[in-house]
Amino acid sequence: MRRTFLITSVKHPYMTEHDGDDSGREPTGTDSTNVLVLRRGTHGVPVERYVEAIRDRLPDHTVELARTPAEERDAIRTSRYVTGMTFEDDLLEAAENLEVFACAYAGTDHLPMDALSDRGVTVTNASGVHGPNMGEHVLGSILHFTRRFHVAARRQRRREWRHYKAHELQGSTVTIVGLGAIGTAVADRLEPFGVETVGVRYSPEKGGPTDDVVGFDRDSFHGALARTDYLVLACPLTETTRGLVDSAALTTLSPESVIVNVARGPVVDTDALLTALRSGQIRGASLDVTDPEPLPEDHPLWNLGNVQITPHNAGHTPKYYDRLADIVAANVRRVDEKGPAAALENQVVP
Repeated sequence: MRRTFLITSVKHPYMTEHDGDDSGREPTGTDSTNVLVLRRGTHGVPVERYVEAIRDRLPDHTVELARTPAEERDAIRTSRYVTGMTFEDDLLEAAENLEVFACAYAGTDHLPMDALSDRGVTVTNASGVHGPNMGEHVLGSILHFTRRFHVAARRQRRREWRHYKAHELQGSTVTIVGLGAIGTAVADRLEPFGVETVGVRYSPEKGGPTDDVVGFDRDSFHGALARTDYLVLACPLTETTRGLVDSAALTTLSPESVIVNVARGPVVDTDALLTALRSGQIRGASLDVTDPEPLPEDHPLWNLGNVQITPHNAGHTPKYYDRLADIVAANVRRVDEKGPAAALENQVVP
């Protein structure tokens, strides 16, 4: 029996149409593993790329597109497998046959986890998908401040040929908070640069990809901060990590230190960060995430010359969808073969 996959999309200026009519849906029974990809895509990457990636990996399945919200609401009633960035309450109410929701983010703190769990829905995440792309973003951010490219850019705009002081990455210490796929990718990419790396994780006795590993207890964490040149935040948002980088942590950091946050905005106390950046308590910050987010147009962070801001898109490249489709396709096959009770890759809620 051919499985039917139902995928929804958002119109995007870069998107191209497939030959033929993809808008109609074939009738499917509830015994088919209908997969609905929700309409919200990643930053700048059309969700059609995701459609093609799934088609490539599941050639024996029928893949269709639902192009309107009405078709999406109708489709979710018979869909057993849904994947997307988030999950709205109105869709959950209509999801009568939903068995699996595959979150396209590594973090799931933005999802109605209790409601999904109460409905018996298995939730998976995109852990592991972000390693290469976010690892490169972090490395670029570190080099940006090491070589002080922001200073060069300002002088270029002024057409000013005047030397400025730069730094070397070699011999510095980089502390990485969170040693999952992203933290590991950062450590791997730093190895050729001759830096000392320190990892922070819940179970330091397990070791990790860094030269040293410490825990989240106050003494160990502040001991790591005291020798840190670059502090990379690549951890989930939890009770432990919320407000982890507060005024006390910023005081422990040296005036030459730089913070790179690709985790979640609330891991850093924004008011304390502003004070530290304005006073020269730290040298700079590269923020792919902020608190609040999106960052309001009148927020003072925008005006600081020692801050680099990107709009939460460190992990979003075209290959993001390829790695995500690998996970989704593998899990779809498991559901096909073993049913909803199958143990799935990246499962976070049974």
